[in-house]
Amino acid sequence: MLDIDNTSDTIADKDRKFLWHNMLPYNGNQPPMVVTEGKGAWITDLQGNRYLDAMSGLWCVNVGYGRAELAEAAYEQMLMMPYYPLTQSHLPAVRLAEKLNEWLEGEYVIFFSNSGSEANEAAFKIARQYHQQTGGHNRYKFIARYRAYHGGSMGALSATGQAQRKYKYEPLGGGFLHVHPPDSYRRPAGQSQMDFNLQCAQAIEDMIVWEGEETIAGVILEPVITGGGVIVPEAAYLDRVQEICRKYGVLLIVDEVICGFGRSGKKFGHLNFNMKPDIVTMAKGLTSGYLPLSATAVRKEIYDAFKDPAAYSHFRHVNTFGGNPSACAVALKNLEIMERDHLVERSRLLGQRLREEMQELLAHPLVGDVRSFGFLLGIELVQDKQTKEPAPLATVNKIIGECKKKGLIIGKNGDTVAGFNNVLCFSPPLSSTDEDLQFIVTTFKQVMSNQVQASDNLN
Repeated sequence: MLDIDNTSDTIADKDRKFLWHNMLPYNGNQPPMVVTEGKGAWITDLQGNRYLDAMSGLWCVNVGYGRAELAEAAYEQMLMMPYYPLTQSHLPAVRLAEKLNEWLEGEYVIFFSNSGSEANEAAFKIARQYHQQTGGHNRYKFIARYRAYHGGSMGALSATGQAQRKYKYEPLGGGFLHVHPPDSYRRPAGQSQMDFNLQCAQAIEDMIVWEGEETIAGVILEPVITGGGVIVPEAAYLDRVQEICRKYGVLLIVDEVICGFGRSGKKFGHLNFNMKPDIVTMAKGLTSGYLPLSATAVRKEIYDAFKDPAAYSHFRHVNTFGGNPSACAVALKNLEIMERDHLVERSRLLGQRLREEMQELLAHPLVGDVRSFGFLLGIELVQDKQTKEPAPLATVNKIIGECKKKGLIIGKNGDTVAGFNNVLCFSPPLSSTDEDLQFIVTTFKQVMSNQVQASDNLN
């Protein structure tokens, strides 16, 4: 708890002096919100203001804030055995690996890390080493999509297709290639959505051929591009990408860091499609953000290539805190809560209702498109609905600020691609109540209505 002598001004001063924030430009006149408490879908700041967090923190608090069961699971495990590295083993890791196989509906071997970035880093190393040990000595390149995000570490950032996040950190890791995303809203005039999606899939095959199929190790993708603008593909797109990977012996890596753990209306995003990934990466909703934990799930046949007793054949990758016993215990309890409270099905139902409610905003002069995937929704703002010119960042930020004034926290695809940071994002806790959902809808519609009235007054 905060010391009673620490006033809001004192905390703000200490924040400016000692704390470096994620993604936040420095503003000495406007200190960040200091959050002190969370319960359900709601958070409370230092001044006692309450907000509905329609972003679940950073797309992760799937079961909601204030779950005593999760705190107790961590506490009990810390008392029993707080730490041991997975150079050997411990019970929570074994049990969680088994449970993840059940959720994945496949046969995978699990490597634990701490974050989505680290899970993807492990995936890239595993893929390259697998090919080295199965005759594909030249396979080191990975194909990703522009606008997609795969992490902030050097390898994961190399896979990320967001130039603004890379600027000033390049050169990054070599061997990462990018193709056009299946952004159907911005397809060429006169082209059907299906044809456009298949054309985007074909771009992956073209890249494999042009680069030399013997040099391609893997394709990495989210089932739906999330932080890059909630870009939802046709099922046929993912079917075709999977066919291409199988055709050329390229590993299919599915990034489920945001789409996983019920967000999509199924246990994992790829289960909405006919996908059988070679590697699945996951984090965020695995513990609902209560403790850091991520996982790289590797298909059993791929793992078998690492059993060779020859020197350097094992996976020479270590992670001090990955698979921490308390984090694994929290993840197990988190999945138990999701199953007990039927939160995957709840996500599907809430997502359907949210999309239906927001569809009427397509008539709004600033709204170009409304896209959703389970209980995840993006609203693309434009200046001109005919030309689809993106709305300026000032407009996007103003709407987010007006929502916050009314007690609603929403997000955006910030610091991604110049000129295309114009998508408002909603990713509320899967445990949100009917009243929570109505508050989101009513508040956001009121803010958007006020934008029209303000524009009319200016004219």
